[in-house]
Amino acid sequence: MKVTEHIAQAKDTLISFEILPPLKGKSIDSIYDHLDPLMEFKPAFVNVTYHRSEHMFKKRADGSFEKVEIRKRPGTVAICAALMGHYNVDAVPHLICGGFSREETENALIDLNYLGVDNVLVLRGDAPKNETFFEPEPNGHRYADELLQQVVHMNNGIYLEEDLQSGVKTKFCIGVAGYPEKHFEAPNMQTDMSYLKKKVENGADYIVTQMFFDNQKFIDFVGKCREAGITVPIIPGLKPITTRKQLTILPRTFHVDIPTDLSTEILKCKTDKEVEEVGTEWLIKQSRELKQFGVPVLHYYTLGKPHVIRKAVAEVV
Repeated sequence: MKVTEHIAQAKDTLISFEILPPLKGKSIDSIYDHLDPLMEFKPAFVNVTYHRSEHMFKKRADGSFEKVEIRKRPGTVAICAALMGHYNVDAVPHLICGGFSREETENALIDLNYLGVDNVLVLRGDAPKNETFFEPEPNGHRYADELLQQVVHMNNGIYLEEDLQSGVKTKFCIGVAGYPEKHFEAPNMQTDMSYLKKKVENGADYIVTQMFFDNQKFIDFVGKCREAGITVPIIPGLKPITTRKQLTILPRTFHVDIPTDLSTEILKCKTDKEVEEVGTEWLIKQSRELKQFGVPVLHYYTLGKPHVIRKAVAEVV
């Protein structure tokens, strides 16, 4: 079922989760062990992230270096199929521009359509760790909006091969990312909002936000979207803070602010166990407020902390 159908049929705020594929060499059981404690909350869907390949230099026996390509977390498409079969839950694979050509994207979409996957979340993705700026693959997409349009074309039966006639129309429900504190590359919020509106006008069905820790910023973001004429569902993305290091890592990596009240309490903590307790209580508070605000879905970035998410969700549902 499509994400928008879940939302339309819901009588209360829905729950959803996001997971990482396991590192190469790990078993699918690591995903099941991660999700098993969370499935009692009957999530409407589970997102599975996609990770681009990375280039590394491997030293040869003669002392020279060879550039090799490594994908540390492969398997998104297969994991989606496994989750749907194992839990009877809708899976939402991420599709990213980085590291993929248009042909590779089309083939992934064909596989997903064969598997009965109804939803995708389209993202530009990040630049490689060793590069400052994002550069597309040869014959790849530079912007998420271009990737979005490829999915929309396939929903209309239009494939990359111009000679291909009467192509099967896919039926993907398409999600895009939104940034309550603006995308870090956008010069200002107004410009960022215009990009988001363009994606919706070009076929996006719903929005999932970057993590945030100040609910007022999300509420203001929703207001700006509605004022701009963006009417699709807006889903808040939520993540707990569980270590002191995250006070600097999260703002630097994700370009988000940590509210003073939260950072002050975390800085009082002497151990990460105490930080986790503070972060869990903050997440519970955020979730309750957002549910009262009327969000359609509470979307949790689990990222290795299912026990924290479980504790928070149990206090909210």
